[in-house]
Amino acid sequence: MSYTEPMLKPDALKGKTVIVTGGGTGLGKSMSRYFLTLGANVIICSRKADVLQRAADELQNETGGKVLAHPCDVRHYTEVEKMLQAALQTFGAVDVLINNAAGNFISPTERLSPKAFDVIVDIVLRGSYNCTLALGKHWIAQKQTNKVVLNMVTTYAWTGSAYVVPSACAKAGVLALTRSLAVEWAKYGIRMNAIAPGPFPTKGAWDRLVPGPFRERYDLAKQVPLRRVGEHQELCNLAAYLISDYAAYINGEVVTIDGGEWLQGAGEFNLFDDVTPAEWDMIEKMVRSAKSE
Repeated sequence: MSYTEPMLKPDALKGKTVIVTGGGTGLGKSMSRYFLTLGANVIICSRKADVLQRAADELQNETGGKVLAHPCDVRHYTEVEKMLQAALQTFGAVDVLINNAAGNFISPTERLSPKAFDVIVDIVLRGSYNCTLALGKHWIAQKQTNKVVLNMVTTYAWTGSAYVVPSACAKAGVLALTRSLAVEWAKYGIRMNAIAPGPFPTKGAWDRLVPGPFRERYDLAKQVPLRRVGEHQELCNLAAYLISDYAAYINGEVVTIDGGEWLQGAGEFNLFDDVTPAEWDMIEKMVRSAKSE
Protein backbone atom coordinates (compact mmCIF):
# COMPACT_ATOMS: atom_id res chain seq x y z
CA MET A 1 0.00 0.00 0.00
CA SER A 2 1.31 3.45 -0.96
CA TYR A 3 0.25 6.99 -0.13
CA THR A 4 -0.19 7.56 -3.88
CA GLU A 5 -2.95 4.92 -4.06
CA PRO A 6 -6.71 5.47 -3.62
CA MET A 7 -7.90 4.89 -0.06
CA LEU A 8 -11.67 4.37 -0.02
CA LYS A 9 -13.93 1.62 -1.31
CA PRO A 10 -14.91 2.07 -4.98
CA ASP A 11 -18.55 2.83 -4.10
CA ALA A 12 -17.82 5.13 -1.12
CA LEU A 13 -19.49 8.13 -2.77
CA LYS A 14 -22.06 6.26 -4.85
CA GLY A 15 -25.23 8.30 -5.31
CA LYS A 16 -23.71 11.57 -4.10
CA THR A 17 -23.51 14.69 -6.24
CA VAL A 18 -20.59 17.03 -5.62
CA ILE A 19 -19.95 20.61 -6.76
CA VAL A 20 -16.24 21.41 -7.06
CA THR A 21 -15.45 25.08 -7.67
CA GLY A 22 -12.23 25.56 -9.60
CA GLY A 23 -12.72 21.97 -10.70
CA GLY A 24 -11.25 22.30 -14.18
CA THR A 25 -7.59 22.43 -13.18
CA GLY A 26 -5.10 21.57 -10.45
CA LEU A 27 -6.25 20.05 -7.18
CA GLY A 28 -9.90 20.67 -8.05
CA LYS A 29 -9.58 18.50 -11.13
CA SER A 30 -7.68 15.82 -9.20
CA MET A 31 -10.37 15.71 -6.50
CA SER A 32 -13.12 15.58 -9.12
CA ARG A 33 -11.43 12.63 -10.82
CA TYR A 34 -11.21 10.68 -7.58
CA PHE A 35 -14.79 11.46 -6.56
CA LEU A 36 -15.96 10.12 -9.92
CA THR A 37 -14.06 6.86 -9.44
CA LEU A 38 -15.85 6.48 -6.10
CA GLY A 39 -19.27 6.71 -7.75
CA ALA A 40 -20.14 10.39 -7.36
CA ASN A 41 -21.65 12.73 -9.92
CA VAL A 42 -19.59 15.91 -10.22
CA ILE A 43 -20.30 19.49 -11.24
CA ILE A 44 -17.16 21.46 -12.03
CA CYS A 45 -17.17 25.23 -12.42
CA SER A 46 -14.73 28.00 -13.25
CA ARG A 47 -14.68 31.15 -15.33
CA LYS A 48 -13.00 29.63 -18.40
CA ALA A 49 -15.60 27.66 -20.33
CA ASP A 50 -13.15 26.08 -22.79
CA VAL A 51 -10.81 24.80 -20.06
CA LEU A 52 -13.80 23.54 -18.10
CA GLN A 53 -15.33 21.60 -20.97
CA ARG A 54 -12.01 19.99 -21.90
CA ALA A 55 -11.60 18.90 -18.28
CA ALA A 56 -15.15 17.51 -18.16
CA ASP A 57 -14.62 15.51 -21.35
CA GLU A 58 -11.32 14.17 -20.06
CA LEU A 59 -12.74 13.20 -16.68
CA GLN A 60 -15.75 11.43 -18.18
CA ASN A 61 -13.59 9.51 -20.64
CA GLU A 62 -11.18 8.45 -17.89
CA THR A 63 -13.74 7.42 -15.28
CA GLY A 64 -17.00 6.74 -17.07
CA GLY A 65 -18.68 9.02 -14.53
CA LYS A 66 -21.10 11.88 -15.07
CA VAL A 67 -19.69 15.40 -15.13
CA LEU A 68 -21.51 18.69 -15.66
CA ALA A 69 -19.24 21.57 -16.72
CA HIS A 70 -20.89 24.88 -15.85
CA PRO A 71 -19.04 28.20 -16.35
CA CYS A 72 -19.47 30.31 -13.23
CA ASP A 73 -17.71 33.27 -11.67
CA VAL A 74 -18.16 32.52 -7.97
CA ARG A 75 -17.63 36.21 -7.14
CA HIS A 76 -21.18 36.85 -8.37
CA TYR A 77 -24.05 35.35 -6.37
CA THR A 78 -26.47 35.31 -9.32
CA GLU A 79 -24.04 33.14 -11.29
CA VAL A 80 -23.74 30.75 -8.36
CA GLU A 81 -27.52 30.44 -8.19
CA LYS A 82 -27.63 29.63 -11.91
CA MET A 83 -24.98 26.96 -11.41
CA LEU A 84 -27.00 25.43 -8.58
CA GLN A 85 -30.15 25.34 -10.70
CA ALA A 86 -28.25 23.68 -13.55
CA ALA A 87 -26.93 21.07 -11.12
CA LEU A 88 -30.42 20.39 -9.77
CA GLN A 89 -31.89 20.09 -13.26
CA THR A 90 -29.17 17.63 -14.28
CA PHE A 91 -28.83 15.49 -11.15
CA GLY A 92 -31.90 16.28 -9.04
CA ALA A 93 -29.97 17.09 -5.87
CA VAL A 94 -26.59 18.26 -4.60
CA ASP A 95 -25.01 16.64 -1.56
CA VAL A 96 -21.57 18.21 -1.26
CA LEU A 97 -19.93 21.57 -1.96
CA ILE A 98 -16.14 21.83 -2.28
CA ASN A 99 -15.06 25.48 -2.09
CA ASN A 100 -11.78 25.10 -3.95
CA ALA A 101 -11.69 28.09 -6.33
CA ALA A 102 -8.80 30.35 -5.44
CA GLY A 103 -6.41 32.99 -6.67
CA ASN A 104 -2.96 33.82 -5.35
CA PHE A 105 0.40 35.21 -6.37
CA ILE A 106 3.62 36.20 -4.66
CA SER A 107 4.28 39.92 -4.15
CA PRO A 108 5.43 42.45 -1.55
CA THR A 109 2.24 43.96 -0.17
CA GLU A 110 3.34 47.55 -0.84
CA ARG A 111 3.48 46.73 -4.55
CA LEU A 112 -0.16 45.65 -4.65
CA SER A 113 -2.93 47.80 -6.07
CA PRO A 114 -6.32 47.81 -4.32
CA LYS A 115 -7.67 45.90 -7.33
CA ALA A 116 -5.08 43.14 -6.92
CA PHE A 117 -6.12 42.76 -3.28
CA ASP A 118 -9.81 42.76 -4.23
CA VAL A 119 -9.41 40.08 -6.88
CA ILE A 120 -7.92 37.55 -4.44
CA VAL A 121 -10.33 38.31 -1.60
CA ASP A 122 -13.34 38.23 -3.94
CA ILE A 123 -12.49 34.83 -5.43
CA VAL A 124 -11.45 33.14 -2.20
CA LEU A 125 -13.68 34.64 0.49
CA ARG A 126 -16.62 36.10 -1.41
CA GLY A 127 -16.71 33.08 -3.72
CA SER A 128 -16.74 30.67 -0.78
CA TYR A 129 -19.54 32.41 1.08
CA ASN A 130 -21.57 32.94 -2.10
CA CYS A 131 -21.51 29.21 -2.83
CA THR A 132 -22.00 28.23 0.80
CA LEU A 133 -24.95 30.59 1.20
CA ALA A 134 -26.65 29.42 -2.01
CA LEU A 135 -26.31 25.74 -1.16
CA GLY A 136 -27.13 26.24 2.52
CA LYS A 137 -30.30 28.19 1.77
CA HIS A 138 -31.43 25.48 -0.65
CA TRP A 139 -30.72 22.58 1.70
CA ILE A 140 -32.38 24.26 4.66
CA ALA A 141 -35.46 25.31 2.67
CA GLN A 142 -35.85 21.79 1.28
CA LYS A 143 -35.19 20.22 4.71
CA GLN A 144 -32.41 18.10 3.17
CA THR A 145 -29.94 16.61 5.64
CA ASN A 146 -26.61 14.76 5.50
CA LYS A 147 -25.04 17.55 3.43
CA VAL A 148 -21.41 18.64 3.50
CA VAL A 149 -19.36 21.75 2.77
CA LEU A 150 -15.60 21.26 2.53
CA ASN A 151 -13.46 24.38 2.30
CA MET A 152 -9.88 24.51 1.07
CA VAL A 153 -7.89 26.83 3.33
CA THR A 154 -4.18 26.94 4.22
CA THR A 155 -2.02 26.82 7.31
CA TYR A 156 -1.23 30.52 6.97
CA ALA A 157 -4.91 31.19 7.55
CA TRP A 158 -3.96 31.12 11.25
CA THR A 159 -0.23 31.88 11.16
CA GLY A 160 -0.26 34.54 8.46
CA SER A 161 2.45 34.66 5.80
CA ALA A 162 4.50 37.42 4.24
CA TYR A 163 4.13 38.12 0.51
CA VAL A 164 0.71 36.47 0.15
CA VAL A 165 -1.23 38.84 2.41
CA PRO A 166 -4.49 39.00 0.37
CA SER A 167 -4.66 35.20 0.31
CA ALA A 168 -3.87 34.95 4.02
CA CYS A 169 -6.67 37.40 4.85
CA ALA A 170 -9.17 35.65 2.60
CA LYS A 171 -8.32 32.14 3.79
CA ALA A 172 -8.59 33.28 7.42
CA GLY A 173 -12.11 34.44 6.61
CA VAL A 174 -12.98 31.08 5.04
CA LEU A 175 -11.68 29.29 8.13
CA ALA A 176 -13.87 31.49 10.36
CA LEU A 177 -16.83 30.76 8.06
CA THR A 178 -16.18 27.02 8.41
CA ARG A 179 -16.04 27.01 12.19
CA SER A 180 -18.96 29.40 12.64
CA LEU A 181 -21.40 27.55 10.37
CA ALA A 182 -20.31 24.16 11.73
CA VAL A 183 -22.12 25.20 14.90
CA GLU A 184 -24.97 27.20 13.39
CA TRP A 185 -25.98 24.78 10.65
CA ALA A 186 -25.37 21.44 12.38
CA LYS A 187 -28.99 21.41 13.48
CA TYR A 188 -29.98 21.31 9.80
CA GLY A 189 -27.83 18.24 9.12
CA ILE A 190 -25.05 20.22 7.38
CA ARG A 191 -21.42 19.47 8.24
CA MET A 192 -18.69 22.06 7.65
CA ASN A 193 -15.01 21.11 7.52
CA ALA A 194 -11.80 22.38 5.96
CA ILE A 195 -8.49 21.09 4.65
CA ALA A 196 -5.29 23.11 5.08
CA PRO A 197 -2.78 21.80 2.52
CA GLY A 198 0.91 22.53 2.53
CA PRO A 199 2.76 22.63 -0.81
CA PHE A 200 0.95 20.53 -3.45
CA PRO A 201 2.42 21.79 -6.73
CA THR A 202 0.06 22.51 -9.62
CA LYS A 203 1.05 24.04 -12.94
CA GLY A 204 -0.92 27.30 -12.89
CA ALA A 205 -0.74 28.18 -9.21
CA TRP A 206 2.92 27.29 -8.80
CA ASP A 207 3.96 29.50 -11.74
CA ARG A 208 2.51 32.45 -9.85
CA LEU A 209 3.85 31.50 -6.42
CA VAL A 210 7.36 30.21 -7.10
CA PRO A 211 8.08 31.26 -10.69
CA GLY A 212 10.89 30.11 -12.95
CA PRO A 213 14.44 30.07 -11.56
CA PHE A 214 13.24 30.86 -8.04
CA ARG A 215 11.80 27.34 -7.76
CA GLU A 216 15.21 25.81 -7.12
CA ARG A 217 16.41 28.67 -4.94
CA TYR A 218 13.27 28.53 -2.81
CA ASP A 219 12.53 24.82 -2.78
CA LEU A 220 9.49 24.57 -0.50
CA ALA A 221 10.19 20.89 0.15
CA LYS A 222 13.22 21.95 2.19
CA GLN A 223 11.02 23.52 4.85
CA VAL A 224 8.83 20.41 5.16
CA PRO A 225 10.11 18.00 7.83
CA LEU A 226 9.30 15.06 5.54
CA ARG A 227 11.44 16.77 2.87
CA ARG A 228 8.93 16.42 0.05
CA VAL A 229 5.86 18.10 -1.36
CA GLY A 230 2.43 16.50 -1.32
CA GLU A 231 1.06 14.10 -3.91
CA HIS A 232 -2.40 14.95 -5.23
CA GLN A 233 -3.79 11.53 -4.33
CA GLU A 234 -2.95 12.13 -0.67
CA LEU A 235 -5.15 15.20 -0.59
CA CYS A 236 -7.84 13.51 -2.69
CA ASN A 237 -7.99 10.62 -0.20
CA LEU A 238 -8.48 13.05 2.68
CA ALA A 239 -11.12 15.10 0.85
CA ALA A 240 -13.08 12.01 -0.18
CA TYR A 241 -13.06 10.73 3.40
CA LEU A 242 -14.26 14.04 4.84
CA ILE A 243 -17.22 14.28 2.45
CA SER A 244 -18.15 10.62 2.83
CA ASP A 245 -20.50 9.13 5.39
CA TYR A 246 -17.45 7.60 7.12
CA ALA A 247 -16.76 11.10 8.50
CA ALA A 248 -20.31 11.69 9.76
CA TYR A 249 -19.08 12.74 13.23
CA ILE A 250 -16.42 15.18 12.00
CA ASN A 251 -17.76 18.74 12.04
CA GLY A 252 -16.02 22.12 12.36
CA GLU A 253 -12.57 20.62 11.91
CA VAL A 254 -9.64 21.88 9.85
CA VAL A 255 -7.32 19.03 8.89
CA THR A 256 -3.74 19.99 8.09
CA ILE A 257 -1.91 17.96 5.45
CA ASP A 258 1.51 19.56 5.06
CA GLY A 259 4.16 17.09 6.20
CA GLY A 260 4.70 19.16 9.35
CA GLU A 261 5.60 22.35 7.45
CA TRP A 262 3.79 24.89 9.56
CA LEU A 263 5.18 23.45 12.75
CA GLN A 264 8.71 23.83 11.41
CA GLY A 265 8.27 27.45 10.37
CA ALA A 266 5.09 29.48 10.19
CA GLY A 267 4.46 31.49 7.04
CA GLU A 268 4.87 29.45 3.89
CA PHE A 269 6.39 32.27 1.83
CA ASN A 270 8.44 34.07 4.49
CA LEU A 271 11.58 32.65 2.89
CA PHE A 272 11.26 35.24 0.10
CA ASP A 273 12.55 37.90 2.49
CA ASP A 274 15.94 38.20 0.78
CA VAL A 275 14.63 38.75 -2.76
CA THR A 276 16.01 42.03 -4.14
CA PRO A 277 13.84 44.79 -5.71
CA ALA A 278 15.25 43.92 -9.14
CA GLU A 279 14.35 40.28 -8.61
CA TRP A 280 10.83 41.28 -7.54
CA ASP A 281 10.54 43.14 -10.87
CA MET A 282 11.48 39.92 -12.65
CA ILE A 283 9.05 37.86 -10.55
CA GLU A 284 6.24 40.31 -11.28
CA LYS A 285 6.78 39.95 -15.03
CA MET A 286 6.82 36.17 -14.74
CA VAL A 287 3.66 36.15 -12.64
CA ARG A 288 1.85 38.39 -15.12
CA SER A 289 2.94 36.08 -17.92
CA ALA A 290 1.65 33.04 -16.03
CA LYS A 291 -1.71 34.74 -15.37
CA SER A 292 -2.24 35.40 -19.08
CA GLU A 293 -1.79 31.76 -20.11
